[in-house]
Amino acid sequence: MNKYYIRGIQQIGIGVQDVDVAWKWYRENFDANIKVFDDDKTADFMLRYTGGKPQRRRAIMAINLQGGGGFEIWQYKGRKPQAPKFTIQLGDYGIFAAKIKSPNVSKAHEKFKKQGEKISDITQTPNGTPYFWIQDPFGNYFQIIENKTMFRNEKSATGLSCGAVIGVPDIEEAKKVYTNIIGYDVVEYTTEEKVHDDFAFVPGGDSSFKRIVLSHSEVREGGFGKLYGPSTIELVEVKNREPKRMFENRFWGDLGFIHLCFDVFGMDALRKECEKQNTPFTIDSFEAMKGKSFDMGESAGLFSYIEDAGGTLIEFVEAHKLPLVKGIELNLLKRSALKPLPKWLISMMRFKKYKEK
Repeated sequence: MNKYYIRGIQQIGIGVQDVDVAWKWYRENFDANIKVFDDDKTADFMLRYTGGKPQRRRAIMAINLQGGGGFEIWQYKGRKPQAPKFTIQLGDYGIFAAKIKSPNVSKAHEKFKKQGEKISDITQTPNGTPYFWIQDPFGNYFQIIENKTMFRNEKSATGLSCGAVIGVPDIEEAKKVYTNIIGYDVVEYTTEEKVHDDFAFVPGGDSSFKRIVLSHSEVREGGFGKLYGPSTIELVEVKNREPKRMFENRFWGDLGFIHLCFDVFGMDALRKECEKQNTPFTIDSFEAMKGKSFDMGESAGLFSYIEDAGGTLIEFVEAHKLPLVKGIELNLLKRSALKPLPKWLISMMRFKKYKEK
């Protein structure tokens, strides 16, 4: 195969102290109430980012059928997850916030305000899109932003991931990865260096920034493309202080946003393109498994990682096997790369919703 397809943001990884406590908060607040998998194994192939040793961990993949990428909620089991030794600020290198889609930002804001969550006032991006910030109890920031491309009406205030806010050392250099490899080829807006009022709520937000928001002209097709929906990447470059690497002297899987993951098809072609773009895979399960699928309990496939200019980890996953509901398992290798799964079939996952006790 000489072509690859990016089919949307599959998930954003979040390192936590207690996976059950974190998932409960994300269920109750973002309706991430469908568990795709619950994998309790050893991470054998991430040695580059886990101190050179395999590490025990548990990971829950949770989605919201209203749409967007899911959350991979990730907890070390054999060591205590480490927090950064400094307060992470906007502009530090890494994923500062996940963008969370909402069909009605005002209603979502009202809901979180009534609950007493730590939220900002409603503000707007430089091109006029309304949003607000919210901080979860674990210190992570989310941007609840207007995005009406819902997959299914779940009567929820939000969907899930529709992008990320990422600190980089140089916007033009970092942009090459997101545009040339991942296909974010449309500049929604860009700004010159200045202080931005809509950043005032978050740590470091009073600094001077350059920023750019990228979207994609190509409709994300393929199996779950309609569920993931369109997404944007916001790159921010701080100009009047020295930024730090969010995971400096820490492991992948420690506390915070650990990676941004894209659903892909055509891993071989993607590998070649990344090498051509001087951004080679740093982790490649195909090589580690000698061409076999990586088994994650009920699901299986290939995965790889690259780094952007600031060291942010970007994961690519080519899913081969995936359970929808009990008794129905999808073999995705037998389907066309661009053929979407029927909406009714994906919607059957509603029967896996967690029922709060």
